[in-house]
Amino acid sequence: MSFLNIFKRKESKASSGRQNSDRGILVFENTSEVIRAESVLDEEGWKIRVMGPPPEIRSGCDLVIEIPLIEELNILRTLEKAGVQPLEMVPVSSPLLQPVNIFQNKDFGKYLMIRAANMKLTIDKETKAIVNISGGGCPDVPYLAQEMVGKTMAEAPSPREIGHTLCGYALQLAYEETGRKCSL
Repeated sequence: MSFLNIFKRKESKASSGRQNSDRGILVFENTSEVIRAESVLDEEGWKIRVMGPPPEIRSGCDLVIEIPLIEELNILRTLEKAGVQPLEMVPVSSPLLQPVNIFQNKDFGKYLMIRAANMKLTIDKETKAIVNISGGGCPDVPYLAQEMVGKTMAEAPSPREIGHTLCGYALQLAYEETGRKCSL
């Protein structure tokens, strides 16, 4: 009986190792390239996730793209065609971190504020006009605010189109959540 239990333990360890070994991460030089690669892969229908890297490869406001390893070659070909090259592909052996979460939805009566990480987007619920963008510390935040505030959600450019930093990425998540909340 104990002899069979040894095999069961080995099998469960092996299968848990397979779960981790079926994923990899694409590491890019900067956040702008991650955002571009995510757009390319989304358009092509790939099932990917933008995540925070494990601590051993983190070097600031990093993002990585988690991919299924079995699709690595095809995904790399897709990115190469689009002119987006990752620095490296790393098999996942450590837990990945969510880069940003929707932390807070605040209803102020006439206004609705959605917060993702440190970025906040506030709209007039009646007109769907963006009345404020604030937060973050990235250099593109003032530009994002200049291009979006005063426009309706339908008129404003997507932060993904004009932002190039982690703050722009967080604002994109707030923008998407605002669209869902307001049924745009």
